[in-house]
Amino acid sequence: MTTWFAPPFRKFLRWPHSPILALIGAAVALLAAPLRASDRESFDFDWRFVSGDTAGAEVPGFDDASWRKLAVPHDWSIEGPFDAQAPAGGPGGYLPTGIGWYRKHFQVPAAMKGRVVTIQFDGVYMNSDVWINGKLLGHRPFGYITFRYDLTPYLNYGGTPNVLAVRVDTSRQPSSRWYAGSGIDRNVWMLTSDPLRIVEDGIVVTTPETAPSAVVRVRTQVINGRPQAARIELRQSISGEDGPLPETTTTTSLQAGSHAELESALAVPHPRLWSPDHPSLYVLHSEVWSDGHRVDSADTTIGIRSLDYDVDRGFRLNGEPTKMFGLCLHQDAGPLGSAVPAAILESRLRDLKAMGCNAIRTSHNPPDPVLLDLCDRLGLLVMDEAFDEWTQRKPQISYGYSDFFAAWSQRDLQDFIRRDRNHPSVVLWSAGNEVGEQLMPAGPSVLKPLVDTFHREDPTRPVTSAMDNVYTDHGRAPTAFTDLLDIVGYNYADRWLARRETYMADDRVAFPQRRFVGTEDAGTYVIRGTYPFGSAPPGTPERALYAAQDVRIEQLWKFALTHDYDIGHFMWTGFDYLGESRWPEISATCGALDFCGFRKDAFYLYQSIFTHAPMLHLLPHWNWAERAGQVIPVLAYTNCDVVELFLNGRSLGAKAREFPREGNLGAWNTYPHPQVLPTTADLHLQWDVPYAAGELRAVGYRGGEKVCEEVVRTAGAATALSIAPDRLDVNADGRDALRIEIRIVDAHGVTVPTAADAITVAIDGPAKLLGIGNGDPANHESFQASHHLAFNGLCLAIIGTTRQAGTVRVTVSAPGLAPATAVLRSQAVPMPLEPFTAIP
Repeated sequence: MTTWFAPPFRKFLRWPHSPILALIGAAVALLAAPLRASDRESFDFDWRFVSGDTAGAEVPGFDDASWRKLAVPHDWSIEGPFDAQAPAGGPGGYLPTGIGWYRKHFQVPAAMKGRVVTIQFDGVYMNSDVWINGKLLGHRPFGYITFRYDLTPYLNYGGTPNVLAVRVDTSRQPSSRWYAGSGIDRNVWMLTSDPLRIVEDGIVVTTPETAPSAVVRVRTQVINGRPQAARIELRQSISGEDGPLPETTTTTSLQAGSHAELESALAVPHPRLWSPDHPSLYVLHSEVWSDGHRVDSADTTIGIRSLDYDVDRGFRLNGEPTKMFGLCLHQDAGPLGSAVPAAILESRLRDLKAMGCNAIRTSHNPPDPVLLDLCDRLGLLVMDEAFDEWTQRKPQISYGYSDFFAAWSQRDLQDFIRRDRNHPSVVLWSAGNEVGEQLMPAGPSVLKPLVDTFHREDPTRPVTSAMDNVYTDHGRAPTAFTDLLDIVGYNYADRWLARRETYMADDRVAFPQRRFVGTEDAGTYVIRGTYPFGSAPPGTPERALYAAQDVRIEQLWKFALTHDYDIGHFMWTGFDYLGESRWPEISATCGALDFCGFRKDAFYLYQSIFTHAPMLHLLPHWNWAERAGQVIPVLAYTNCDVVELFLNGRSLGAKAREFPREGNLGAWNTYPHPQVLPTTADLHLQWDVPYAAGELRAVGYRGGEKVCEEVVRTAGAATALSIAPDRLDVNADGRDALRIEIRIVDAHGVTVPTAADAITVAIDGPAKLLGIGNGDPANHESFQASHHLAFNGLCLAIIGTTRQAGTVRVTVSAPGLAPATAVLRSQAVPMPLEPFTAIP
């Protein structure tokens, strides 16, 4: 069994709470630069940007005074406009692409001379070229990979300025099957260290023993970049909620220019094990000492846990059977595009947790490191995916990773694994998604080097590949391909013929030693708040099409939950995402939440399957004046045994569900619990209700006791706006952000489910509007404007802070409706003194 760990803490997350201590510490560190341990400073602010290719922009003396000033992460594509003729087309959400330039001017203190200075980009989409003071540092085509360049040989010190220039090229389109954005869309860091230092991503942590006591094994790569040999001590200790644990010391000598990998082992008595329910974290402190001075240090968060993938019993975490209730995620966040603040990512992940999701798949690329940090902290299992293409082009696009695979795949894969292998949340690697090679004779020869690299860089986690042709009506994928995988990933296991009913069961018989995971499965493909009626198939009587959307999902999960060997499934998708669409739609609609993060009915369907705490959700809304007297199917998603439905106080009867159905225990016709006597084999309940305006009320029971209630009312005419920030206190750090939900309500505060009023957002105080949207896939209004139509009663504003503290008033208004205001408190936070002075 294996256990895996950890990302480095973000400096802005671990800065001291006391402002005075923070400032004193920063000042002392700056003055003591030559003896200071490694620093990791944000390099996100004070960039200049221009759209379009600009000759000579890499030259230090180039005049960029007219360029736009901004902070990264930044995605220029999301700024629009939407255009049916955009080169990116439907895959790119009909948004613009092209070429853009970023430049940043900064000074390096003279005291920094002699230290190693490295720039790190967490991701630049795509085809980036980076220069420092006119010197080309390198080119990186893959838009999702973290990469670094050594700036040390080319820097100016003291008062002489430096210029960092980045060219980003997304002009060859379409290059992705989904919206990918354009620009420096993830964080940038400046890393400084002594030449005698720990190698970046050079700490590898495992725990081969976790209970009753854990043994933490650490491999640490140290390099001596000094001109003379050095005797070093590597001191390491672990701290957690219960305080620090004893330190261990490893010593060695390093010749000039050489490196070594040092091994150590630390004991953690009675560890708090990491899991989705209890994501306990520790910190591994590593320090390099030489000649009595601490010359380098690094903190690595640690989540102690064990993994076991059993052929018969499925996935076990810390020895406990754990079914993966998974969702697939693309990186965009609707109106924000691909540049997503950490606070918004956290909000979205918390929504998935509330739904009962315990696992995500990073479809189909390495994610933002911030997302993995959050998964570690919040407790989400991660299938970490590398590529959407290998050597074969996907038919939906004209350009793609296959253009770079031969030259870059091994380097990108190595960097990807080394960056992510210490995260406790990462429990499974995916080498690729629906690659054409899975059915090709040459496929195994492409897959094997990838699997070998995974196993070399991380022998503790299994490797899968998301296969959409494991089985087809023409037969099975070659075993020469599937046998190379530690776990075989099934995309849409129920897609083919009788597999609609049998799923993986046939292959379980044919390949009894195979391990199975559902890497991608069908979502609901509906638009939030929309309930279509029509004939399906053509020629049949009219019916509510929304009432038939659930069976495929329910049948899948009934299979998964009654077959232990089924590790779990990753549903397509957690959120609607931009791209993979057909005009006039700009987004795919398969999420459990829309691209603004508003919950769709599917959210509650999954919640009814994934969670145990009593819940009950009714659909559709109850504003159907045009269908008075006509039958409206009313559905209940619930994990209660029995639900009784009332219309305007009159009972429409009780319905019951039971899963899994209770069998005999001890003797024939003897049951451990009172029988439910279900009225359906589905996992939802349904009533056919002739429409009459008023109130639907549902009451849920367990064991005969009332445990929850849900009410849906007919809304009257819209009279006002309602505003609901997800919190009122924010940080004045220029990074924080929050979601503000805007609802159109009637005189009684009931949301008007058909309203589409034009809403305007006004901000007074130190904050800015980052994006606005409504979740409508066919709406083409700008995400950057201060006004937007509501969609089915809802609209979303995303507010970002500045680096100035103060009171922020957000007011929303619409013609003919009473406005609403929220008052936010943007609070000053300690900001570290940056050794690199930006030049505005």
